[in-house]
Amino acid sequence: MPHNPQAHPEPDPVLAAFRKSIDNIDAALIHILAERFRITQAVGQYKAKATLPPADPDREARQIARLRKLSEDADLDPEFSEKFLRFIIDEVIRHHERAAAG
Repeated sequence: MPHNPQAHPEPDPVLAAFRKSIDNIDAALIHILAERFRITQAVGQYKAKATLPPADPDREARQIARLRKLSEDADLDPEFSEKFLRFIIDEVIRHHERAAAG
């Protein structure tokens, strides 16, 4: 039977090393996001008790501008960064609204 290299290709050690680093970064991102949401959940509970609004558009605008600048400095697409941050902010606001509703 002829050997088919596509059936069981030998692992590429360079690619495997890159993928291991990517896997480690992905794990770190998940832990960082979990910690961020733990903190924002506490903020939401505090806002609910203090009867503060769930959203703070002025802070959001400042944060987006700050992170766009950080992205530019890091050679990361600021549009991507803003979309990513907006996704997180929208989720946090949803949690805060839920906390405010009781």
